[in-house]
Amino acid sequence: MNPLHQLTLDQLRRRTSVKWTVYPDDVLPLWVAEMDVPPAEPVRRALVDAAERGDTGYSSAGVYAPAMRDFAAARWGWQLDVDATRLVPDVMRGVVEVLRLVTDPGDPVVVNSPVYPPFYAFVEHDGRRVVESPLGEDGRLDLAHLEATFTSLTRDGGRASYLLCSPHNPTGAVHTREELTEVARLAEMYGVRVVADEIHAPIVHGDARHTPYLSLPGTERAFALLSASKAWNLPGAKAALAVAGADATEDLHRMPEEVGHGASHLGVLSHVAALREGGGWLDDLLAGLDANRLLLADLVAEHLPGVGYRVPDGTYLAWLDCRGLGLEDPGRVFMKKGRVALQRGSDFGTGGEGFVRLNFATSPTILEEALRRMGSAVMG
Repeated sequence: MNPLHQLTLDQLRRRTSVKWTVYPDDVLPLWVAEMDVPPAEPVRRALVDAAERGDTGYSSAGVYAPAMRDFAAARWGWQLDVDATRLVPDVMRGVVEVLRLVTDPGDPVVVNSPVYPPFYAFVEHDGRRVVESPLGEDGRLDLAHLEATFTSLTRDGGRASYLLCSPHNPTGAVHTREELTEVARLAEMYGVRVVADEIHAPIVHGDARHTPYLSLPGTERAFALLSASKAWNLPGAKAALAVAGADATEDLHRMPEEVGHGASHLGVLSHVAALREGGGWLDDLLAGLDANRLLLADLVAEHLPGVGYRVPDGTYLAWLDCRGLGLEDPGRVFMKKGRVALQRGSDFGTGGEGFVRLNFATSPTILEEALRRMGSAVMG
């Protein structure tokens, strides 16, 4: 059964998470990356069983990595090395801790803008310097610009790292094996340490295929961050995994053991249940998301003919180009006049002005009503 069809708007409004409490009840919230789905049965069962036996203590690190290893082997054909992993509280906290291993305060961290806003916030808060290497007009990696950025930052012996979003948020681009192979070649050539955020890796549609960055030759000095959080809608159950390439394991082992203490025990239990037993639920979800991303194309054409929408190959996020509407702040208009909450493109850095990000992981009914409202807001 399609998980996106199972909950009504009234049921969703009983939730107390940030998605459903920031805005008044007359607003349709399609902004933050929470999905409008019930939990997968294995996840629900794991949490209920833990509560019933009082299993609410500190997390045990040993079970997460083997579950992720088996999932990665089944889904992507990647043999993850359990001994080259560390449990971390969540992906962004893991990114910060990994960057601390290979950079110093003030060092540059390259990102591909427009990109997930916490890339800026977390990196800068930790005293590193964000350097943008914008995506191309097609929303994909601009490898020539990336090489020029690496050249500039390392020309005089400087040290740089690269925070790669794979699949990319917000454009939904799933980087090809060829693109990532070239990234690895450039990183190796210029001595750049790559940290790949692969939190959306299980959410890929159509003919696209996720390629784990560390599965490629030339990535031995790189890192990846993985989690069941996005695919099974578990952002409130904190847990993630940092993985090191073959020549980066000594670096990863320098991460303080206390970092893993920030992961929730209930998070670990629910993520392991998702990875080991939630594959069928995930497949049903992917079918629903695939239908929604295509439905959204029809709805945009019908209600927002002046808006550009490139159907994403990954994630459940739509990057809508509203520049043709001639609005200074399209997100504000959709909110004020349409009562639909989206995330403003300007939050995503250079290249985001005039865009909005829409979360289509909801029911077709809510999606249709949201687009009708958005059309009325700008078309009069």
